Amino acid sequence: MMNHLQFRKEEGIGWVSINHPPANALNRASLEELEQLFAQMEEDQSIRAVILHGEGRFFAAGADIKEFTQIDTVEAGIEMARLGQQLFNTIEGFNRPVIAAIHGAALGGGLELAMSCHIRLGTPETKLGLPELNLGLIPGWGGTQRLPRLVGKARALEMILTSRIIDGEEGYRIGLLNRLVTQDQLLDEALHLAQAICGKSKLTVIKALEAVRETEHSFLDEGLIKEAEFFGQSFSSKDMREGVQAFLEKRAPHFVDE
Repeated sequence: MMNHLQFRKEEGIGWVSINHPPANALNRASLEELEQLFAQMEEDQSIRAVILHGEGRFFAAGADIKEFTQIDTVEAGIEMARLGQQLFNTIEGFNRPVIAAIHGAALGGGLELAMSCHIRLGTPETKLGLPELNLGLIPGWGGTQRLPRLVGKARALEMILTSRIIDGEEGYRIGLLNRLVTQDQLLDEALHLAQAICGKSKLTVIKALEAVRETEHSFLDEGLIKEAEFFGQSFSSKDMREGVQAFLEKRAPHFVDE
């Protein structure tokens, strides 16, 4: 039984909906449900494409910050990073195309989830960003590795280091989004794209995905290990505690660089 996701299959397309109100925050339970669901879809050869979207007002507004208060060692931080990284590797390595239909916010872990999908659609109002430095953290679920690969090193560094949130129009302009449509058109556009892919030979789709992965991720694993180490180490800092507490108290953080 899934408490944070909804799933249905129609005409060879798997529809995965994140349903964890109010903001579809990604916690350990939702990550584990996604892992289980993708394992099930891997076995279901009738699924030829997957559409991932969020219910309500958001795609996924980020990780569940309250869970971070329970992490008090470097090792626990690394374990949390690897949990998300391994799931998003599974999605990126899924041998049928995964399309993210992004409305509302895809921030922090939500954007890292979207970036692990093969194709991303959004709306002009979509909000995209990696604001982890506001919490005294760094992105820990692949953000430091995938964002530069998608938009270039300089743009990725600007977004990460300033925690700047961009809209869908800028996301489309810099290549973070494949297509930009109105919110009313978003799921229809994702469906049309999935149907176009489903019309191809499944064997050639699988081989094309494998070929593209081969060219792009020769050094990703090494980067993810280093990212997890830094993510875990940040949990031993005073600034992480201050950043998380300020977020929960809805105030500006006061970092002391310790």
